[in-house]
Amino acid sequence: MKADIRYYLIAILLVAFPKIAYGDNQTKIGLLAPFTGEFQNIGKSVLSSARIALNKINNDNISILPRDTNGKNNETLRQVEELYAQGVKIFIGPVFNKNLDGLDKYKDAYFLSLTNKILNNPNNVISAGINARSQFNAIKKYQKLNKLEKTLILIPKKDYKEEIELAIKETKFKAKKVFYYDIEPTKLTKQIEEITKYQIRKQNLEDEIKRIENSDDENKEKKLEILNKRDTLGKIGYDSVVIADFDESLKSVTTSLLYTDVSPKKIKFISLNQWFDETLFKETASQPISFPSIDKENFDQFKKEYKKFYKNDPNQLSLITYDLVGLVYYLLVQNNFEVNENIFKEENKIKGISGIFEIKNKKINHELNFYSVESDAFIKIF
Repeated sequence: MKADIRYYLIAILLVAFPKIAYGDNQTKIGLLAPFTGEFQNIGKSVLSSARIALNKINNDNISILPRDTNGKNNETLRQVEELYAQGVKIFIGPVFNKNLDGLDKYKDAYFLSLTNKILNNPNNVISAGINARSQFNAIKKYQKLNKLEKTLILIPKKDYKEEIELAIKETKFKAKKVFYYDIEPTKLTKQIEEITKYQIRKQNLEDEIKRIENSDDENKEKKLEILNKRDTLGKIGYDSVVIADFDESLKSVTTSLLYTDVSPKKIKFISLNQWFDETLFKETASQPISFPSIDKENFDQFKKEYKKFYKNDPNQLSLITYDLVGLVYYLLVQNNFEVNENIFKEENKIKGISGIFEIKNKKINHELNFYSVESDAFIKIF
């Protein structure tokens, strides 16, 4: 199949409360998620969105068999073994990357995991989360749009740093420098001072003030007034900074940048997918800060309709689950409801509520939008 967009209608439902139907001659899809334990809220939201999607499809040739993993690897394998014995060859889940161990045993089965990690996964696992590769492809587009040629990438010393490194390599992302920082605040600030040449710029300002003070410049007082309002003097050598971090850790980095007199008024602040975290509205000094993400308008509509059915808000993984049910159904139709090695191999572009995503050679990549946080709003850039 060519790479033109094949539209499977994964529209928001405007129907009665959904339910899952079961039959004797159906293609059965296993749904692996934690319905009990610490992460049960995630699992229940995932199940709810799968129900909505299945109801929309309204085809008796497909059914979903939910199984509780409790968020544990041994329980995941037990549930897979049970479903596999019943002939199930396609699974949505597991939710967590840590629950993928041992799934390669089921070589003719396919697992569409909700994780966004792609490194060292079993060959029969397809990561469906918003991976770093998709995000850096979108950041590249933003780079080109703004003619950014001197990008600094800040990567925390966390367990996903190798995922970021792989994404940079695979997308051929051009960066002036890649720097790894400690998340401990005092170490972080010192490192940001170093990478932004803070002490040098601070000394430059002090030297320039002394020079003007000792000069016979007729505009001496005016120049000193301007200089005394500054914190540093001199360029940092970058026109943009990509901060590969989230939540409070992201805010710690932006705070350190501001402390070293590097603001989004001077260079572009860019982060990874923030899932429209509204706590960023409070960080006014760090605005604008931009990030790649899914289609917000569709996400908002999905949340609205989901809440109509279930009286609470969905999590981000439920949105991905909804699209995965649609994707599996579309591919099954294309493959005459046969589950074989070809089903996830051919190149397809699908338009779901998360936006356009491509599946090719058992890999999923999203064509992401780009947003900027400004004045208590998420402004769409593209």
